[in-house]
Amino acid sequence: MQKIIFSLVLFLQIFSAWSQQVSTIRGKIVDSKTQKPLLNIMVSIENANLTTLTDLNGDFIIENAVKGPQLLKITSTGYNQQVFSIDVEYGKITEVGTIFFEENQQELEQQLSLITITENDLGDDNSGSENTSGLLQASRDAFQQSAAFNWGQARFRMRGLDNEYGNILINGVSMNKILDGRPQFGNWGGLNDATRNQEFTSGSTPNDYIFGGILGTQEINTRASLYRKGSRISFSGTNTNYNFRTMGTHVSGMDKNGWAFVVSGARRWAQEGYFDGTDYAANSFFASVEKRINDNHSLNFTSIYAQNKRGKNSPNSDEVVNLAGINYNSFWGEQDGRKRNSRVRNLEEPMFMLEHFWKLTNRTKINTTAMYQFGQIGNSRLDFQGVDNPDPTYYRKLPSYFTSLHNRDTNAFEGNLPVNIALANGTRDRFVADPQINWNLLYNQNKVTVAGNSVVVLYEDRVDDKLWVANSVLTTQLSDNVLMHAGGSYRKLNSSNFQNLQDLLGGQYYKDVDPFGITFTQQQSDLNNINRNVVAGDKYGYSYNMFANVLDAFTQFKFNYNKVDFYLAQNYTRSEYQREGLYRNGYYPTNSFGKSDKETFEGFGFKGGLTYKITGRQFLTANAFYQSKAPAMRNVFPNARISNFATLNIANENIHSGDISYVLNTPRFKGRLTAYASKVKNATRTTFFFADGVGIDDGDPDTNDARGDFLAESITGLDKKNIGAELGLEYQITSTIKAIATAAYGEFTFDSNPNASYTQDAQATPTKVNPIINLGTSNLKGYKQGGTPQQAASLGLEYRDPKFWWIGANINYLGANYVDVAPILRTANFFINSEIGSGVPFPEATPERAKVLLAQEKLDGFSLLNLIGGKSWRISGKTIGFFASVNNVLDTKYKTGGFEQARNASFRELNNDFESGTPPFAPRYFYGFGRTYFVNLYLNF
Repeated sequence: MQKIIFSLVLFLQIFSAWSQQVSTIRGKIVDSKTQKPLLNIMVSIENANLTTLTDLNGDFIIENAVKGPQLLKITSTGYNQQVFSIDVEYGKITEVGTIFFEENQQELEQQLSLITITENDLGDDNSGSENTSGLLQASRDAFQQSAAFNWGQARFRMRGLDNEYGNILINGVSMNKILDGRPQFGNWGGLNDATRNQEFTSGSTPNDYIFGGILGTQEINTRASLYRKGSRISFSGTNTNYNFRTMGTHVSGMDKNGWAFVVSGARRWAQEGYFDGTDYAANSFFASVEKRINDNHSLNFTSIYAQNKRGKNSPNSDEVVNLAGINYNSFWGEQDGRKRNSRVRNLEEPMFMLEHFWKLTNRTKINTTAMYQFGQIGNSRLDFQGVDNPDPTYYRKLPSYFTSLHNRDTNAFEGNLPVNIALANGTRDRFVADPQINWNLLYNQNKVTVAGNSVVVLYEDRVDDKLWVANSVLTTQLSDNVLMHAGGSYRKLNSSNFQNLQDLLGGQYYKDVDPFGITFTQQQSDLNNINRNVVAGDKYGYSYNMFANVLDAFTQFKFNYNKVDFYLAQNYTRSEYQREGLYRNGYYPTNSFGKSDKETFEGFGFKGGLTYKITGRQFLTANAFYQSKAPAMRNVFPNARISNFATLNIANENIHSGDISYVLNTPRFKGRLTAYASKVKNATRTTFFFADGVGIDDGDPDTNDARGDFLAESITGLDKKNIGAELGLEYQITSTIKAIATAAYGEFTFDSNPNASYTQDAQATPTKVNPIINLGTSNLKGYKQGGTPQQAASLGLEYRDPKFWWIGANINYLGANYVDVAPILRTANFFINSEIGSGVPFPEATPERAKVLLAQEKLDGFSLLNLIGGKSWRISGKTIGFFASVNNVLDTKYKTGGFEQARNASFRELNNDFESGTPPFAPRYFYGFGRTYFVNLYLNF
């Protein structure tokens, strides 16, 4: 191994000897208030590969600069970015002198105020749809700031892309979960001070740590020596997800013995957040310790613990909102004088990282990181057997159930009969009087059962992961004009998944059976332990392990010349997934217990781009991207809770993307105009739901086709096309007034008719080789991708007074947001009357009526007015200040997204519901916050 390393070093030294005569830029950076030198300020050449950090004396040196006009950019979190135009002479030293760097608390505090809960957070499986990576980075780009701080509250996704197409890294290690490909932001939630050292690359532009995706990469660096020495305490109040937060951080700086450390902690809490019954409790701790062994070697150890427990809020139909209001949440009820939420998300996954920094030569370094993460994610809910669904919005408990009734035999409408109208009115009165979960009733139901058998319990779906990661990145300056990055990572995951009984709600035990099973065998969760009784703390229902081994390697070359910069990058990935069932499920007794076959996917990626320097302040950039990407593990095993079966015809996604930009960067005016297009081909999507009237033909003449059943849906071969444009303009009108204008326009559609297959548990038999039923094509092509505004615009003004106070306002418009459509309603099976015979359609299923029923709902556009401001004082070397923001000042009520319910999975069921005028299975919606505020008081010393 040593011979290989020394040979590599010798090769790099020989290659470096070919380099041209050195051109150098040199200067010093000090704080504008204190005149003290600033450590670890990033200095770079705009649109080049050259970056350095200031030393203890504030000095910096950039070598190998290309001759001619260049833009020198100086950035650091908490300071105003500065850009200088300089002229580099070949083979000489360009002195820029002392630069006075001005502190900017606005940026820090505005980032702290960004509190957005998304459909991502509301879902049990983290399968949301927000580009949260763009929300947490401190970019100076005007468009990206609008997307984060102004449009993020409306669930805006940059370029319409799900966050699985971006990457979040901590110390070079990917934080995207192997299960679903998405980052779990709660793993470092609340640690804003500790995670401020960030680098962000947008789109598919090159990143020094990973090949990346098409949405961009955010790298969080926790190396202790990079933090500025000092301490900070703060206290915040808000009316969003939580009410209060307190945070404290201390940075030691590097001492004479080569030690540096950072510690930070935070607590966030609320008895009730913005939506009814959403309690919140989170504690976060961070520690980073670095030991500089010598000039060439350094070790850094980082530990992060972020515990978060919070109540969720329900998506609601228009009927429920009209009865109970926008802030209504069906998940809670009052118990012993307090609000108790049945849907609680509990996250606790600490991580430990050890990094080694090795400087081989002045031009070559290797950074290696080892990480271990473990812990749990739990999502609670109520389970019940032999009693009514305790959900207060269960369709039989709403007026629409009675006003939409049809006769089962004649299909005649009966919702207008006096008896049903009277029942609807009585139901409406009862719901309005008591619209929440009745916890006392649940306890009473459990107390009156025979021998203490609970009929309603509280349980959680648990995921306990153990993740090991090894990651290494080599960076070397091959010549004055060529910079190479090469790296590889290996991730090994052991994931335990099970149903955990939390509370018997007054009973003594619960039966571990499935009451929906038709036969005795199907009712057994585990045939190895039949008719088992369970108590609090026991596993039941399902239990299985998931194993994954993921290898990722990449190389990247950046070329920097006088008029043109360009880059080329490649990557290779290998993903291996396997399921191990710990229960022998009664539906699948021969294919649920033990290990499945291993599912292996290999992928390749290529990307490249260039920057053409029209002048020192005008640039044209272009990027192109292709990647064959393995599907997320959750999509490979569609019914992983109870079977080993893999998704039919699952394969890699193929991702294509390209963009072109014009960039103008002057001291007073900055602008960027970008046009982009991306195509994701052969995507897979897995969901679960109960469907009435589905009537799927199971292919077995000896069994009846069920009218209603619980389904696991797998959509394969789904293509998504995203095209659009981004505009960001920033103009410094005077030394104190700045104007910002941004706009986004997109067309995000489905571009194929994918295949829809379903696992229908009730139709499983011991003789079936594979219970997955293929319904063929789902006609999704041309439908819009839902869950994000596809059009947005913002106009803002900001005033910054020389006496360190500032205020800003912006008005935003967001529109062209669509409801997510249900694929099963777009299959041929939707039109088939299974009660008459195979292949016979409903007579009323005309193309004209189908067009009306299956039209995609477009949500109303809306405008949001936001205000921000703050003030800071410098007293005896300490900074005291406050920040305040008010979002949605006019208290606009708006929907941020929604989804069609697939419960009515046949044409007749859906048509009857909508003809009634009061459909009980109408779409459900998510709502944004109304008027909210955030106030933060802080002390830096």
